[in-house]
Amino acid sequence: MRKLVLLVCMVLSMTLVVAPAAVDSTARAGVIPSWESPSGSLGFFPISNEVSLYQNYDDAGVDRGRTLQIISINAFRIVTDFSFEFTADFNWRYSYVDPFDRSLGMNSHDHYIELSLVKPVTSMVSLNVQRVIATFEDESISQFGLRVSF
Repeated sequence: MRKLVLLVCMVLSMTLVVAPAAVDSTARAGVIPSWESPSGSLGFFPISNEVSLYQNYDDAGVDRGRTLQIISINAFRIVTDFSFEFTADFNWRYSYVDPFDRSLGMNSHDHYIELSLVKPVTSMVSLNVQRVIATFEDESISQFGLRVSF
């Protein structure tokens, strides 16, 4: 089920990114253009789309593996405004099976993924529904809450 949710969200994210670029003939590499229907009831507005690769070291300078991080935060409008956030950390080499009980040993890889749907209520307050998928949790976790932006 986790893989299905991840696949659907990645396809949705890519659809939102690729479809508007195909419509705008002025799109350039590395720049994701905004798109809005003439009626204003549909739209896509990129906020932040990043891919990072890290080499990890602990405080003593010992190699702790590598991390691939993907962050995609995009606003969209389907009658009303929302934003969809995809954040993922994929770690390999020196990832602990349980970071709170290191006696269980190390894994060759782990991941942590957040999928969020955010609905602004005011300019500072939003409602947030979030799904967390991680190798160090037995089950995925659903989170519901308020976000204050300042």
